[in-house]
Amino acid sequence: MGYVLSRDSFTRVLKKIGQSRRIYAPVNKVGEGRFTDVDVVRYDFVTEAPEIELDKKSDYAFKEILTPLSQTLFFFTEDEVKEADMDEREVIIFLRSCDLHAVKRLDAIYLENKFVDPFYKRIRDKVRFALIGCGRSYEDCFCVSMGTNRADGGYLFSVDMIGGKYYFDVKDDELAAIFASEAESEQAVEARYVTENEVKVTIPGNVPVSVYKDPLWEEYTVRCINCGRCNFVCPTCTCFTMQDIFYTDNGRVGERRRVGASCMVDGYTNVAGGGQYRRTNGERMRFKVLHKIHDFRKRFGFDMCVGCGRCDMVCPEYISYANIINKVNDAVEGGAVNG
Repeated sequence: MGYVLSRDSFTRVLKKIGQSRRIYAPVNKVGEGRFTDVDVVRYDFVTEAPEIELDKKSDYAFKEILTPLSQTLFFFTEDEVKEADMDEREVIIFLRSCDLHAVKRLDAIYLENKFVDPFYKRIRDKVRFALIGCGRSYEDCFCVSMGTNRADGGYLFSVDMIGGKYYFDVKDDELAAIFASEAESEQAVEARYVTENEVKVTIPGNVPVSVYKDPLWEEYTVRCINCGRCNFVCPTCTCFTMQDIFYTDNGRVGERRRVGASCMVDGYTNVAGGGQYRRTNGERMRFKVLHKIHDFRKRFGFDMCVGCGRCDMVCPEYISYANIINKVNDAVEGGAVNG
């Protein structure tokens, strides 16, 4: 069912929904960007319609609600272990189609990758989604090439803001009653989605071993500076490390945390005895790129990358991930011709 609401009526809907749920959405943080007087759009909990940023693409992904940068898993003493408490209320996350497709990638890693991760599942069971429609393609997006530009389901309702009014396609019967009580009108509504991006990529099929040794990766040994920003804004990067925090000198009381990590940051592949895999930045870039457009697909049947373009937006060295994908495809096709 479709509903049209004003800003005030949408706020009243959010208040009603918020009585039993938390609402997590992109918010424009004024003056909190990477440089002085620069805004940034990142996720936060909201209670009113004006807080939700529906026009700009978020600079950071939604994933911190599912995979926090620092998450206490459990506390321990000499005699017992206690799993960390969490807010048991359901969470509704507002996200775009590419990010909704990213959830499928996170679920594959944490729920279908040989075993179920209980800490992820505990949070995931409490999470539902609201789809933000895309009335236009944003800079650096290549979601059409990745097949993630449209979501056919998996959300409670969609929202589009057009001409100062909010348009909703509500899939959930319980929520439909709430929207109906505040709606200015009812009409057929379909979430908007883009059909073309300015940026286009061609995903290679099978990647031969020769591409792993291709000179194309050497460029990134020089250009990449190991900041890891591309990983931390990516909605599908899942790497983490573990930290034990001790409260006492004897090391028998404390907590264990899961902390976000990055395959692009120096030290990620360090192993006991002083060994280190993928020492150069080019090797790290190769690992990241081929995992997202080849290795992941071999295991799960679809690509890890969703074409959101955030990695291109945030890179201080202006490295284009889309360009890298096309370079890999050229190397594959060139190898096929030469081979």
